[in-house]
Amino acid sequence: MTLKGPIQADPAGPVVISVDAMGGDRGPAAVVAGLTDCAARHPDVRFLLHGPQDELQRLVSRRKDLAGRVEVRHAEGVVSMADKPSQVMRNGQGTSMWSAIEAVREGSAGVVVSCGNTGALMLVSMMRLRKLEGVNRPAIACFWPSRNASGFNVMLDVGADVRADPDDLVKYALMGASYARNGLGLTQPRVGLLNVGTEENKGRPELKAAHELMPSAAEAGGFSYVGFVEGSDIPSARCDVIVTDGFTGNVALKTGEGTATLIREFLGQAFRATPLSRIAALLALTSLKRLQVRIDPRRQNGGVFLGLNGTVVKSHGSADATGVAAALELAVRLARSGFSDRLAARLASVPAPRQDETGHEETGGTQ
Repeated sequence: MTLKGPIQADPAGPVVISVDAMGGDRGPAAVVAGLTDCAARHPDVRFLLHGPQDELQRLVSRRKDLAGRVEVRHAEGVVSMADKPSQVMRNGQGTSMWSAIEAVREGSAGVVVSCGNTGALMLVSMMRLRKLEGVNRPAIACFWPSRNASGFNVMLDVGADVRADPDDLVKYALMGASYARNGLGLTQPRVGLLNVGTEENKGRPELKAAHELMPSAAEAGGFSYVGFVEGSDIPSARCDVIVTDGFTGNVALKTGEGTATLIREFLGQAFRATPLSRIAALLALTSLKRLQVRIDPRRQNGGVFLGLNGTVVKSHGSADATGVAAALELAVRLARSGFSDRLAARLASVPAPRQDETGHEETGGTQ
């Protein structure tokens, strides 16, 4: 993660991150390698590492930077990508994922990070941490590279739930604005509602209903509503927060990541094609490295579950050490900011706009 400066550290107490070492495609070695990278940048941060004790102790003992900084909590079970969330809820108490979440629930850590099964992680997080008052469906928010001065936009939901009704979309706007306010240092975030066009007559009924509710939510929630936005606006400077349902958001996210990887591969092929192109690559090496970092999906790894009584960062299941380190970096920044408490306070202070049975807008307290 390349964000700098907007989240300020909270001086009260040490930062402790709870890490699920199992469940990722690359195994615990990649998690420990990423943890080592993060620990080197944050010498004051401590970690709780969950998984098979003997295996993790062996991996940690090889890393001098982790000496005295990591507590291994034994958990024999592993949640695989193929496991059904409902099965994990019934039988997952002995898994590394469950143990990592439980550490946040009991107050031993401020944030949990996991590369594991998204559906299982969300369901266990919802059941153990509980939803914030007034939140019907939590959302996953991610940072998306953009033309804005901060270099990023916030987009949500990117996969927590494929459905979203008008009230859910309004809550996503409130939570996304709060995340942008704390994560990007924006006083008055601009929020757009993702649609197939910017005209008010376009889109599904729930999008049109949410569009009608947004102005009142914007006034109460301290953000600016710019109206409908299109897919081309996701990386633009038109808004700071893009609100959509989890199905659309996840498709857009995976498409963007795949496209970025494809561009990197095409650039590499182009600059290796001929002797002259290799010379050109050497002359442009600094600029190419800067571009590679900017479009590398691993360095923007980490989606945040919003709407829970605790902070959960979901890393990609295929994350390598660089990707895991980026997710941990985000977790450290959120823990230092006290973001979870700030989000809860923001939602509690804003009355939720809703529609009555006749379709007219009303204002009421959070449900």
